This record gives sequence, structure tokens and C-alpha cells, in this order.
Amino acid sequence: MTTTRIALATCNFHPDLAEDDQHLQRALEKLGVEAVAAVWDDPEVDWSAFDLVVVRSVWDWSQRRDEFVTWAQGVPNLLNRAEILAWNTDKAYLRELDAAGMPTIPTIWLTPEQKLSSRAVHTRMPAHGDFVIKPTISRGARDTGRYQAGEATSRGTAIKRAVQLLADGREVMIQRYLTSVDTVGEAALVYIGGEFSHAVRKGAMLQGQFRGAAGLYKQESMSLREVSDAERELADRAVAFARERLQADHPGEDLLYARVDLVDGDDGSPLVLELEVVEPTLFLAFRPEAAEELAQAILARLA
Repeated sequence: MTTTRIALATCNFHPDLAEDDQHLQRALEKLGVEAVAAVWDDPEVDWSAFDLVVVRSVWDWSQRRDEFVTWAQGVPNLLNRAEILAWNTDKAYLRELDAAGMPTIPTIWLTPEQKLSSRAVHTRMPAHGDFVIKPTISRGARDTGRYQAGEATSRGTAIKRAVQLLADGREVMIQRYLTSVDTVGEAALVYIGGEFSHAVRKGAMLQGQFRGAAGLYKQESMSLREVSDAERELADRAVAFARERLQADHPGEDLLYARVDLVDGDDGSPLVLELEVVEPTLFLAFRPEAAEELAQAILARLA
């Protein structure tokens, strides 16, 4: 009898998988599967030797996005699929959600092709309140900073940061910082096999100027939470949008996993902060049966 072998793709930072993904590994092993942690950029790994490859804690991809996408395109039986990963690794996808009528945080988009001067960048920044600058290709608050529009030193630092990102050939997003992140927090809604599973509250991550190369992510404060009808409806729409994009290349296939991060707007209504289908933490420990459900969803792909 042949044993099913499934690779759980990770990175050198977590060669034995992040703690959250270890719950999935154990759930798969309970089902008789050989679940192997494999570093995505390890040239010694034979990805064709696995029945499926599930993308999990590949948290260093943003530093080498093109290399990561090329790797994904060359891996057979990858979940989620390479096409949807390529789309979701650039936060420009938020423009598409906005165009489709889903409320997102209003964003100013800057591109290197615009060849903006420091003054031109200055005029595009908010005049009041706190705001956030981040590159469109990033994860875990990496290279993301929070600045004060009315404080000269902070604003000057923000201008320099945006200009430097543009000079490095990176597209830039400027968003007003929503104070609800500090008071209410973010809502992270987890989907498994296309179905809503559970949600957690995430505390504020941005306390000051941008984070550079140290570390891959910032530790978050999290707790299980209920979701409102409005939050659920918006998250469902975002996941459905990603599903439609996936099915353009793989008809009838659903996302193996997804996470939608929401924040409250000024009027208390939810806004999409991020839709993550690459390698989101799924907070499996907060709902013990979720790991088993994800393991079952993986095996269903082999049926």
C-alpha cells in the first residue's frame, strides 16, 4: 500500500514549520499521511515526489517575489495554485476588489514610472492625521510604517521613505491610519475549503516608522472573536472574488484556504484590509477542529 506524501512548504526561518502549521501536520499524520516540512527554495527537494504540495509558512517570499512565483509555477499539484499566488503577492489586487464594489481603505498609489519628486510625493500625502506607507509587495508589516501628517519630522521621514522605495523600483501605497485598529483591532476571518471556519481579533502592529530587514513578521496579539453579519458578508464576497480568479485557470476548483482581514471604517462599517491566499496564518489553535478540517480538505483534492 502506497502512503500519501504531502509537502508543507515552509522557509528557512521555520524549517520545521511555524507552530500553527504543526497543528496541520499532526492532523494529516493522524489520517495516515506522510506530511513533510520542506523549505520552498531548497534545491535538494524533489517536489514531484509528493502527491500534493501545500504552501504554508513561506514567509520570506516578499524579499524574492519573482523567484517565489517562478518556483510556484514549476511545482506540480501546488495548493493554492501558482496563478492565484502570483496575483495575491502584489497588493495591487486591492484595486480590483475596490473596482468590484468591495469597500477597502482609500489608497493613494505611487509608481516608479511616475518619476515623482519629493515635493510631488509630499502633495499626495494626507494633510491630517496618521497615515501608513508600504510597498505593494510586502508581508507581515515588513517595510511598512506609520507616520503623522501634521508633525514635520515624521512627515519628512515619510517622504524620504516613499522616495527611497520608488527609487528602488517598488510601487508604494499610502493609506490613512484608521484609529479603530487601536481600539477594536482587525478581524481576521479564516476560510477552509472555501467555507468560513473561524475568526480572530488581531491587535495593532504599527507603532512607528517602517520595519526593515530584521525578522520576517511582527508578533501579534490575538484572540478568538465573533463576526458581524456585515463582516461575514464582505469577507464572503472577497473570497468569492478570489475563487472566480482561480477558476479562470482551474474551472470548478475552490481555494484550499484563505484569510480576509477587515478593519472598521470611520462609520463602523467593515473595510477590506487584506485578502490573503498565499501563506496566511490560519490560527488553527483557536479552533481545534479546524486543523482536521483542513487536512480533510487537502485529502479531498486527491479523490
